[in-house]
Amino acid sequence: MPELDEQVRVMGVLNVTPDSFSDGGLFMSVDKALFHVEEMVSAGADVVDIGGYSSRPGADDIDVRTELERLRPIVPLIRKKFPSVILSVDTFRAQVADEMLGYGADMINDITAGSDPSMIPLVARHGASYVAMHMQGTPQTMQIAPTYTNVVSEVHDFLQARVATARAAGIRTVWADPGFGFGKTIQHNYQLLAGLAKLGDVGAPLAVGLSRKSMFWRRLRVTPLDVLPAVSAAHLYAILAGARMLRVHDVGPARQVIMVAHVLQHENFTGT
Repeated sequence: MPELDEQVRVMGVLNVTPDSFSDGGLFMSVDKALFHVEEMVSAGADVVDIGGYSSRPGADDIDVRTELERLRPIVPLIRKKFPSVILSVDTFRAQVADEMLGYGADMINDITAGSDPSMIPLVARHGASYVAMHMQGTPQTMQIAPTYTNVVSEVHDFLQARVATARAAGIRTVWADPGFGFGKTIQHNYQLLAGLAKLGDVGAPLAVGLSRKSMFWRRLRVTPLDVLPAVSAAHLYAILAGARMLRVHDVGPARQVIMVAHVLQHENFTGT
């Protein structure tokens, strides 16, 4: 299994769903999906994250069979054609995770951080990596009046507990994702971004999913496809605050942001 180190990683998004919020229906065919993976890998993606269940606000709650039918044709092919890429599957269902890990997936990206009680032990048995994300509610209900007393501290405590559970189960590589846009208002999202550095002690490196989120396009009154400059600015802030993986639709621009962040963090400007 490919290993992740301490460098900032790029996770490219592949949605094989008809209703994801910005790219639904674009990659439903195997040929289009493989071509998109090739584009992302060529642009510098370290991880490819494939999802067959749309988690946009208000998305339909599809059954396990439908989710598997969307993933089965493509996951084994990605593994065969791109053996060096870290292959992640975006699912919260242990049954789906089990089958996809059997096809050679390396990582499970779980938007519920273990709502399925079988998930974390299963990932540990497979020796796979795990992303635990914070979400208030479900994709169907999460944007119906989300409420927090302190969003940063509540997300911190949740992630710290879930990371500890994952590590206790024997999962070696764990990532913590604060879940921007998942059960949070626009204000909550910006509070969470501003306080991201406070999540640095949850026990796992931070992964962030800011790409094309409504916290940008609703504020700017544009479409999700028009917010790349704003997202890039947020990515730079997130890296400087401690994020070590960016989940993105636009891999090349994310790589450029990582380069700038690396220069700012590691080059010596004394005397210049």
